[in-house]
Amino acid sequence: MKRIVLLAVCVAAPALASEDIADQYPDSPLYSKPVEFIPHVWSAIGATAPPTYENSGHNNNLSFIVTGDGVIVVNGGAAYILAEALHEEIRQITDQPVKLVIDENGQGHAMLGNAYWAEQGVPILAHVDAAEEFEAHGEAILADMQRYNEDKAEGTFVALPTETFEDKHVIEMGDFTIEVLHLGPAHGPGDTQVWLPAQSLVIAGDMAFHERMPPIFADTNARDWIETWETGFEALNATYVIPGHGHPTNMDQVRRYTRDYLVYLREQIGAHIDDGGDLAGAYYVDQSPYANLDTFEELATRNAGRVYEQMEWE
Repeated sequence: MKRIVLLAVCVAAPALASEDIADQYPDSPLYSKPVEFIPHVWSAIGATAPPTYENSGHNNNLSFIVTGDGVIVVNGGAAYILAEALHEEIRQITDQPVKLVIDENGQGHAMLGNAYWAEQGVPILAHVDAAEEFEAHGEAILADMQRYNEDKAEGTFVALPTETFEDKHVIEMGDFTIEVLHLGPAHGPGDTQVWLPAQSLVIAGDMAFHERMPPIFADTNARDWIETWETGFEALNATYVIPGHGHPTNMDQVRRYTRDYLVYLREQIGAHIDDGGDLAGAYYVDQSPYANLDTFEELATRNAGRVYEQMEWE
């Protein structure tokens, strides 16, 4: 009964998401204490706000699977201190050792905590594109984290993945079959999904957002993201979704706040272009249906400008 109640809360979670919510786990560097979403699959839910000193950079979801023959962690975390704190939580839950870390992409909040896991001798798996991204820009990513995290950045260094994959990597461990997937271009280079077919659960990484606005980066192509969603991610037909950001939920919710948002924004920008609108005007297209999402103020105009630049010559 307890787990059913949790799922109901998660599905209704937009009422819970706010950038003003204080640290939910003040005794730990983690923003929130890990919760068991389905049996043996846990996630420490990050803040639905930009990375700050107050949240220690924990603004994405740090998940782990207790397989029965070892633990698989999904995301290195944004800093050494966060990976170490997550490991402390894992040790309180199980005496099974951490046998693998999977990075969901090449961003700092997925890979900088690799420094801790590398010191523990744990293998680290990432998509080849994510590994190349982090190798090329890791020092700059680290410097950005050090600026906001100050003393909390201590001990963090660039530790590259020890293993890479291209399209699919299958893991049999304990009671779990785990498929590590790259379904196609989406939010950023090497976006990775961790699919548990027997449990019908996907740890979606930044393919899927919930409760906060998805950022569109300079290397994010919204059209490609939509195509990958429709041809690959949707085909999983997952019952349970742990998104890259926001509370665990279901496919309907992440579709609403990710794919549908991207489609809507492209429609607004397309109409603006058809009316002869320029880049300056594109920043002000109507995005009010998504104004309830956290990080709207930080991202809405930036997203609109980048989609305009992508669509101008389509």
